[in-house]
Amino acid sequence: MSFAQVDSSGWGTRYPATDEREIIETKWRYTYAIHLESNTIIHQAENYYDYYLHFRYDYTYDEYLNGRLTRGTWSLGGSELFYSFKHIKKFEIASINKTKMVLEFTQPNSKGTYQYHFIRVESKDAPFKKAANELPDVIVETENNRKKGKNWLSFNKKKKKKKKRRKKKKAKDEPIYISIELIGGGYYGGVDPVLKDYIHIKSDGRLIKEFKSLNSGQVITKKDIPREELEQFAEFIIAQKFFDYERMYDCQTSNCQDRKKMKPTPIPLRLAVAYGDKKKVVTISVWGLDEKRIRYVDYPAALDNIIDAIQRMAHRVEG
Repeated sequence: MSFAQVDSSGWGTRYPATDEREIIETKWRYTYAIHLESNTIIHQAENYYDYYLHFRYDYTYDEYLNGRLTRGTWSLGGSELFYSFKHIKKFEIASINKTKMVLEFTQPNSKGTYQYHFIRVESKDAPFKKAANELPDVIVETENNRKKGKNWLSFNKKKKKKKKRRKKKKAKDEPIYISIELIGGGYYGGVDPVLKDYIHIKSDGRLIKEFKSLNSGQVITKKDIPREELEQFAEFIIAQKFFDYERMYDCQTSNCQDRKKMKPTPIPLRLAVAYGDKKKVVTISVWGLDEKRIRYVDYPAALDNIIDAIQRMAHRVEG
């Protein structure tokens, strides 16, 4: 997969950068196309024209066009959406919300700019069949526990009592907004391919982990992280210079580029951290070791410490 460059302002080529969460696991029905400069409708979806899109969590998409179902891969860079439809390889997301999406494009052999308009649909209204062996969601609630990941526990022990007293004084003020999200990573394949692996730690300490595989269905785990622990972990992330990292760590070698085209397919990992008015999303295009035990992308080793601690929080046994 190729990824477009996004500048530090968070904008794409012509429009604001799109949050990947607005795309993942959404289904859309095409309604009409317009020529932008003249604001003229050039095509409408009548009864004889059915076009649907389903953007999957594993960066594949399902496309239904007049009874024919095909699959491809998609990626997102800023406001640019990379997926192939009728010789068009790249679209600009001009607008997207909970009800509609507008994809903009140009064609080399024609003048002007065009837009496809879509409306969002529920699974029951889309022509994509749910796998027969797909199980219903299982939700697991756990009790609080104050155990901490080993990689950042040592950092926490070095805190001085003076800083702890200063923390108690600040407790009366509004707590700093903290949000941590870990999405994807690893490879899509094997006996039971992973379709979703998502961890979100909210500012109130609520941790939600959503895990879904092809054969085992989806399991949603919910637990509470104490505010003190969450603040300490956020300080650990800052100490690892997370907000100084690049936004994208991609292939620098031909070996890595070749690995992207091989099976099992690498799933990019994204780590999003918000602390107060600071926010950063770091993407690693190939994360995790395959059967050859090779690390394909060069990125700061401290990122693995952060990722490991998040996973430990999500998987540890509570109570």
